[in-house]
Amino acid sequence: PDYLSKAVYGLPELYRDKLKSAQLVANPGCYPTSIILGLAPALKSGLVDLASIIADSKSGVSGAGREPKTGSLFCEVNEGFKPYNILKHRHTPEIEQELSAAAGSDVRITFTPHLLPVNRGILSTIYAGLKKGITTKDLLDVYNEFYAKEKFVQVLKEGSYPNISSVKGTNNCQIGLAVDADLRRAVIVSSIDNLVKGAAGQAVQNMNIMCGLEECSGLGNIALFP
Repeated sequence: PDYLSKAVYGLPELYRDKLKSAQLVANPGCYPTSIILGLAPALKSGLVDLASIIADSKSGVSGAGREPKTGSLFCEVNEGFKPYNILKHRHTPEIEQELSAAAGSDVRITFTPHLLPVNRGILSTIYAGLKKGITTKDLLDVYNEFYAKEKFVQVLKEGSYPNISSVKGTNNCQIGLAVDADLRRAVIVSSIDNLVKGAAGQAVQNMNIMCGLEECSGLGNIALFP
């Protein structure tokens, strides 16, 4: 606990300036990375009803690590699709901590993770009520401005949405947006590779910033597709 005041949360898109002089960095989890990047622009712009957020997320099996577990065996996962740790996932406090920081107010969310029968990749579909009536284009403008200088976050054009195959093997986060004008609700889709931007790639990105290196060093991979 004594080190908490010295630690910096290692999400470069939000804490780059602090990371430059940090001695201790907490590398974010994979689910939190996808959800926080997906919501940060809307929260910082004050667009979201903070009591309305639902994050429905899916992860490849490598998110559970390499330790042999019955639930991660090929025959257990293949041809299946299921939720797990409903209302008790260990990443929920981390997600809420950073969403609260972005919003400047206490945020609690409903977060449900699911296990995909694939090796790697995370896709989070986030639902959030909007405080005022805006269009998809308005929301895209907010996100494009927020991430304009970010090399690893790509906001997709209207009508386009992420696919885990498009970020596989990369340090990228792709975000797609839509607004239901009748319900005044945003649908935000965010996708990363849980092993790169959700883990080791983000750690390298943080290290590059801490060491004064080019932030993209060692992270220029294109998607492993097909």
